[in-house]
This record gives sequence, C-alpha cells and structure tokens, in this order.
Amino acid sequence: MTYIAKPKLGHPQAAVNDLGYTRRYYEGSISTLCAGCGHDSISAAIIQAFFELSVEPHRVAKLSGIGCSSKTPTYFLGSSHGLNSVHGRMPSVLTGANLANRELIYLGVSGDGDSASIGLGQFAHALRRGVNMVYIVENNGVYGLTKGQFSATADKGSKSKRGVVNSDSSIDLVGLALQLGSSFVARGFSGDKNQLVPLLKAAIQYPGAAFIDVISPCVTFNNHAGSTKSYDYIREHNEVVNRLDYIPRRSEITADYAAGSVEEVRQHDGSVIRLHKVAEDYDPYDRVGAMNYLHAHAAKGEIVTGLLYMERDAEDLHTHLNTVKLPLNSLNEKELCPGSAALEAFNTGLR
Repeated sequence: MTYIAKPKLGHPQAAVNDLGYTRRYYEGSISTLCAGCGHDSISAAIIQAFFELSVEPHRVAKLSGIGCSSKTPTYFLGSSHGLNSVHGRMPSVLTGANLANRELIYLGVSGDGDSASIGLGQFAHALRRGVNMVYIVENNGVYGLTKGQFSATADKGSKSKRGVVNSDSSIDLVGLALQLGSSFVARGFSGDKNQLVPLLKAAIQYPGAAFIDVISPCVTFNNHAGSTKSYDYIREHNEVVNRLDYIPRRSEITADYAAGSVEEVRQHDGSVIRLHKVAEDYDPYDRVGAMNYLHAHAAKGEIVTGLLYMERDAEDLHTHLNTVKLPLNSLNEKELCPGSAALEAFNTGLR
C-alpha cells in the first residue's frame, strides 16, 4: 500500500493549542478513500478533538482491524503509535497493549464488518471487561472493500445500490454495547461535526470503556435512495437526544446550539462535560431507559444520536485486576521476580 505524506508546511499564523502545535501536527497521510467518504469526516473530527485537548500524539496508541474504516488511522495522528491487526481481532490486541502499558490513550478504530461480523465476539468481551479505550465503529452498513454487500448492521428492508433488499435483521451495536455493560455509549453522524467532536473529546477523557457508533455513509455503495445509511436518510431521520460542550479544566468552549437546560458532569480528572438536554425526559445515567428509548425511536424509523449513556464512577480492567501502576517494560528484576517467599504465599492462597 502506498502512503502519500502531507507537506509539513503550514500557514505562519495558523492557530496553535496549549502545546504550541497546529492542527497539521495531528494529521496523517493523504487519504486514499473515495472522495466524500464519511470516514474522512470522522478522521477530521478525531484530529480536531486531539488538537483541542492538547494531547501529545506520542501518548496515543491507535489500533484497527481490516476494512475501509481500519485504513483510516493512517490519515490522522501520524506521530502516534499504531498497529493494523487482523480482521476482527483489534479489541484483543488492544487489550494486551493496554495491560502492558496503561499510560497510553488507546483508540480502537473499526467498522461494521470488522466488529459486527467476524469480530462480534471480540467487540463483546472488550466492552464487558471495561478496557479503558475509545472504541469507534465507522458504520456504513456495507462491505466497501468487496463491492458493497450488506453488512451485519444493514437495516432489514434497506435496498442495495443494485436493488437487492436486505432480508436479515440488523445488529444494533449501540443497543448491544448498553446490554454488555459499556460505561460510555454514544452514537454520532459523520456529517455532524459539531456533535461528533465533543463526543470524541468526552470519550477520550473518560476513565473506562467508551464506545461511539458513528454512522458514516459509503458514497460509492450505500448513498442512494432506499439506503438507511445514506447522508439524506440520516439527516431526515436523525433524532438528536442531546448536544455536548466539552470544558477541560473549567475553561469553557463556546457552543453554537440553542439555549436550553444544561447539566454539568464532572470527570475523575476534574474536567467537565456539559450536557444540553434536548429531550427533557431523557436521563443519560439510566441504562435501561436508554435501551427503551432506542427501541421506541427505532420503531418510528428514527436514528438516535448523542450521548446515550454514561456511568458515574466507572472502573476499568486495571481496577478489576488490581494491576501495577507502571508499564510492564519499566519494572525491574526485583519487581518482576519477588522471590520464593512471595511464590509460596501465592501458592498457599490457591490451596
């Protein structure tokens, strides 16, 4: 595969973040995806989120599987760590990396084929175990690399570009994430950057398993009349449950949406997300209520986007396993080999 690097030159008066970096510093290679692909919009949102959070790219580990979506980590955070794993196995590879070095920010990028078909079991266990990661599914409902067959997330009754009607029931990854116990669940739309960027920023700062399903139309195979993953369909059927404004260290970021009731949610690191309630009866802390809300609106043909559920005081896999605080490669011989007395005490506890 050929990668085309972007020029490092930029405008001398380009805006910089708290680290002194311009947005260009967070970009990657030039995209080879189809012009207008929703995945490129997601990459742009990820770039914007990390730029605004002033995160050092070398603190990020981005992992992916196979598919159009799994190519996208090449197009953002070019100075970060990265690994393109095998089809559907990104979550287990990421889990191993996370257990070895908890100090990195882990970004798992996948697609509906990669996570909802061959990798469905991997998806399930990563979320139920609470791996501290941002799990992004770029969901277009088709296999774009193999000429547009229906994926497992294609809605029943939707029509392909060739006129074939999908007769299989779809897998709703958001509903599944809620049922599996994911502590942060959201859905976004690649065509709504004002909503997606704050969702990403909140997920990056969240201390637990954060899952975002992003509907990302495939302009080549799934952006036609009859598709339920097209730009026009999503815009016409989008039910926005809330809008987010992210406030790191209480330094407010202005928002351009209408005034309404506001709820502040404080994170463990002292940062805050401000939740703008659009649906007055919606409670983002009610897991069962979120599931019922999704089903009720799905029955009306509406696609709910926004922050759907967030757990207070979430714990991650390291807390569950009581792991060491330091990366494994930084432990010395004494820490790795505590001696025969420690081994005897451990074996005694198993008797």
